Amino acid sequence: MPTPRIGGVAILVALVSFGVLIPDTGNHNLWLLLPSLMPVFLAGLAEDLGFNVSPRDRLLAAAISSLLAILLFKLWIPRTDIPLIGAILMFAPFAMAITIFGGAGICNAFNLVDGVNGLSGLIAVVVAASLAAIAAQNGLFEVSAWCAVVMGALLGFLVFNFPLGKIFLGDAGAYGIGHVLAWLAFLILNFVPDLTPWALLLIFFWPIADTMLAIFRRRIAGRPADQPDRLHFHQLVMRALEISVLGRNARHISNPMTTVILAPMFTAPAIAGVLFWNKPAMAALLLVFFAALFVATYQFGARITAALRPQSGHRFNFHLAHHKRLSHKKDL
Repeated sequence: MPTPRIGGVAILVALVSFGVLIPDTGNHNLWLLLPSLMPVFLAGLAEDLGFNVSPRDRLLAAAISSLLAILLFKLWIPRTDIPLIGAILMFAPFAMAITIFGGAGICNAFNLVDGVNGLSGLIAVVVAASLAAIAAQNGLFEVSAWCAVVMGALLGFLVFNFPLGKIFLGDAGAYGIGHVLAWLAFLILNFVPDLTPWALLLIFFWPIADTMLAIFRRRIAGRPADQPDRLHFHQLVMRALEISVLGRNARHISNPMTTVILAPMFTAPAIAGVLFWNKPAMAALLLVFFAALFVATYQFGARITAALRPQSGHRFNFHLAHHKRLSHKKDL
């Protein structure tokens, strides 16, 4: 059924309405998140309203939003806990470029995981809660309050989005939330010297991992990285549910059930990031563990799905990463 895609507008209204009421006790001027959000939010909203803004233009708008945030806050990613790159970050223009790339990448990542009811919104709630926990442990209660406002706005949205999908986040919402959360993380990284970037990668693990996997499989298939496909992790899970349990006519059940199944998988890395926020070695080790588990689970799921549907006209293949039409008459 026709469904509104402007959930991001409601979230922006909530951020403006309540964010400006948060006292600036730390003189951090976090309200500057709102003007820096505008380029990527407006580009996403234009796409939601049918103006056909290309993925590259939306990514460019996300980069402009991060550049604007750098100019407004006069801050950028200060360290990576990787010796060589850490030394290069001492050169401000390079550090700014890395920050712009990271901010735009996270924006795009939240948009890519926005494929089933509740998934992107719930991931964002988990990320905001994790950032709030780290900020509170370090006395950054203003930052925690902003994270709480983000959580409240998202939970209000999820009342209508999950499980029935009465309204969608839209590109404005997905890109916008990605920008706000990315910059809350960058700001905490600047305000808390002991915070390791590895912990932040754990907190943002699921959208980043899914995006990197998408880029990899599209490159392997010889396709542009920004060309969409139907092989994201959540699509694999949803299709497996329909093939093995629910049937093709149960999309209204398999769609929200996919989010429920994936919830432990995107929550566990975030919890690890909160627990080991100031332990670089342990956080890096856990990041490697969750990355290996992510890839192995995807490959296993792809093989199981293909085995359950041997006569399908499409094959899930991690290495080929594209659909192949079979030539046998029984498959046509």
